[in-house]
Amino acid sequence: MRAVVQRVLEASVSIREKTTSQIGKGILIFLGVGQEDTLDDAHTLAEKVVNLRIFPDADDKMNLSILDVEGGVLVISQFTLFGDCRKGRRPSYTSAAPPEQAKTLYEAFVEEVRHYTASIKTGQFQEMMQVHLINDGPVTLLIDSRKIF
Repeated sequence: MRAVVQRVLEASVSIREKTTSQIGKGILIFLGVGQEDTLDDAHTLAEKVVNLRIFPDADDKMNLSILDVEGGVLVISQFTLFGDCRKGRRPSYTSAAPPEQAKTLYEAFVEEVRHYTASIKTGQFQEMMQVHLINDGPVTLLIDSRKIF
């Protein structure tokens, strides 16, 4: 399971030109599910993300988590995080999980985050979405549940 985590001042997602979810200060998570991922990956990644110390404390050091600042969380499914661009010009998505498996694990990740904070919003699985954000910092992190990077 892979996540792109961005610290944001605000973020929203629109589907067919209608805003469906939005948050203020918090984190935007683009989440990709791979073929080999399991519920353990969802739990591990959720725990990691909500406890990342990426918000400034009183001394302006990144020392606080989303839980500490009581910010919002917006989770967007994004299978393209498993796009392999090493050969040719067209990404291969063969390592991305099939839709049924991906949806189950995406929903498990969201529920696991919900155990930590009720301030969670989502996009819509398998929909074309437009994501709007104001990146704060900018702070952007790449996380892989298998610690590949």
